[in-house]
Amino acid sequence: MYKDKKCLAVITARGGSKGLPGKNIKILLGKPLIAWTIEKGLESKYIDRVIVSTDSDEIAAVSKKYGAEVPFMRPEELSGDSMGSFDVVVHAIEYLAKNGDEYDYVVLLEPTSPMRKKGDLDNAIANLIDKEKEADSLVSLGRVNLEHPAVIKKVNDKGYMVPYIKKPEKATGRQGFSLAYFPYGVIYITKIKALYKYKSFYQRRTIPYFVERWQCYEVDDIYDFMIIETIMQERINDIV
Repeated sequence: MYKDKKCLAVITARGGSKGLPGKNIKILLGKPLIAWTIEKGLESKYIDRVIVSTDSDEIAAVSKKYGAEVPFMRPEELSGDSMGSFDVVVHAIEYLAKNGDEYDYVVLLEPTSPMRKKGDLDNAIANLIDKEKEADSLVSLGRVNLEHPAVIKKVNDKGYMVPYIKKPEKATGRQGFSLAYFPYGVIYITKIKALYKYKSFYQRRTIPYFVERWQCYEVDDIYDFMIIETIMQERINDIV
């Protein structure tokens, strides 16, 4: 709790990953990938409860081993590839509310973004709640470097390479482009009332939480996993 506001953390981890099968429990520097996120949630001074939403008995068992609660198994209709975070998080909120446990804010933590610095979660939560009159949600952002939207291409139906966006910026080098950012899964927070209103963490009054360059990776396939493992070895003192 921070300033009398109750915060629920929901870690979403389904079992059917295709990019890297079993990624949520794949061993990363000595422990399952999801354990890094569970431990950060439990370390937070401001998060009141950490739960995992999963459809996998194996992920549920690993999550419990590392201290998270798994109060329910995610229904099959919320477990497909195309299922967004909104429905999964709302299911968790409503399941707990029916059991008399209600919150002011919900924090979404993606296990595929394990590179959270010490203090990231509490700093982000305090940042949003301190601005509760002018902001409703917060999303972690990392600066886009090589893959700036102005240089991204696609191939048209005639086989020619063309700009991905219709009117890309002009610049002599990538340093000349306006700053662009990508939302990484380090942390998403929203007032629960605003989540119902916008059906998304991206809302009219969403503020950024900037992460450092080395934190701008997510595990989607084995190459991401290898990169993240290497970076975490180098930055472990920033993480634990």
